[in-house]
Amino acid sequence: MSQYEKLLLAVLSGTRDKNMLFTDLQTVLDRLGFQCRIKGDHFIYTRDDVEEIINLQPAGNKAKPYQVKQVRNIILKYQLGGAIHEI
Repeated sequence: MSQYEKLLLAVLSGTRDKNMLFTDLQTVLDRLGFQCRIKGDHFIYTRDDVEEIINLQPAGNKAKPYQVKQVRNIILKYQLGGAIHEI
């Protein structure tokens, strides 16, 4: 299992919501094809076939737990995880 697959599985399982590195969450979104633009400390992720806009702000070097949950819900809603979301 690759590092990316482990990160995606961690996001989808919800076991690391409070302990997810911000850069790891960014890696997952980048690999899923989201485009990022930065305004101050806001990292705004969009994708053409996803209606929602994901707005992330780091809390130190960690991602905020509710934002990890938002990302998980979008991945599941649009089935972006590929075969891994069926695990």
